[in-house]
Amino acid sequence: MKRSVASVCVHPAITSIVTLLMVAGLSACSSSTKPDETAYAEPEQHSGSIFADEEPQQQTSREQALAASVKVTHPRQYTVKPGDTLWDIASLFLKDPWFWPEIWYQNPQVENPHLIYPGDQLSLIYVDGQPRIVVSRGGEATINVVSDAAGPVPVVKLSPTIRTKSIEESIDTIPGDAIRQFLSKPRVITKEEVESAPYILGSDDAHLILGEGNQIYVRGEIDKERVRYTVVRRGAKLSDPDTKEILGYEAIYAGEALITSYGDPATGELTATEREVLYGDRLLPTDKSKIENLFFPRLPDRDVQGKIIHLPDALFGVAKLQVAVINKGSRDGIESGNLLAVYSKGQSVYDHYNRGKKVELDLPDVRSGMLMIFRAFDQVSYGLVLESTRVIHKHDIVRTPK
Repeated sequence: MKRSVASVCVHPAITSIVTLLMVAGLSACSSSTKPDETAYAEPEQHSGSIFADEEPQQQTSREQALAASVKVTHPRQYTVKPGDTLWDIASLFLKDPWFWPEIWYQNPQVENPHLIYPGDQLSLIYVDGQPRIVVSRGGEATINVVSDAAGPVPVVKLSPTIRTKSIEESIDTIPGDAIRQFLSKPRVITKEEVESAPYILGSDDAHLILGEGNQIYVRGEIDKERVRYTVVRRGAKLSDPDTKEILGYEAIYAGEALITSYGDPATGELTATEREVLYGDRLLPTDKSKIENLFFPRLPDRDVQGKIIHLPDALFGVAKLQVAVINKGSRDGIESGNLLAVYSKGQSVYDHYNRGKKVELDLPDVRSGMLMIFRAFDQVSYGLVLESTRVIHKHDIVRTPK
């Protein structure tokens, strides 16, 4: 059975018209699919969009403050280097680094999600209109761009991996060398604790200045179930500049002692010293409590206003990466990691131009730096100056940053 083929004759004029229409159509298609170099500069809003250049649609005041804190010149990606600190990295991305806990994306599949290691790659993205920092370490996080009917939508893909690095390899929140001696050695003690503590009466060779290996004689009430003690010297009196209340005394660390026999006096040996030990130095039970050394900079949960009352190892003033003591502690809600702005009190001036009347006025306080608390006692706290634009002095004001 033969198939029939229909033969159709088309007028030449019609053929020309069809050809012209096809050429025009191909030209239009070619123009519409030409790559646009700025196609991703200002993408449309999509649910779950994470483009770093987007503007959030609806935000609370807190979210607006967070979005406004993102630096215009922030890096799109940053690879963590040895010697970096969390504060330095946060300052690369944010005008107000205390927003870091809110911008940091905590991947629950990653062990120790708060920790950052050299070699980690950090990326600033947006999730549902909010800025986030994600970490990529050996394939844990990747960012891909896919398309749907509405247009291009970036997707964060998280996958678990095995971590072999220890906590000690992670970067510090703040420079550890600046505060290491203050984390475990100094204490704040009361007058009663100082006066009731056993003290060094003398030594076997009558040396006035003692060091490691010297035998010592100790008087006072010694717990016979305890053999190891910390040797301290009473340091500065810490008092409130406004109420004059004595908040405690700084206990300056001198060394460690081992009691070898009990009696009056007891006999012991200096097993380690960091400075000279003198007669009259006190023995306190060795503090074995865990000291927090991993901090996440954040604002206090309440408004705080206090003053700097002591500058360890400084006579005139301190600047960046030096330590200051304030008259607020755990009883005031202060915790390790809290950030406080430092202000120099405004000068008093006379207005000589007020219609001939001489009036004395106080100029506004001037912000001079930023302090992060790294150890809080009951009534006082130790903080490290993270930023300073001028010298910070005793009695300068500290407040919750606004």
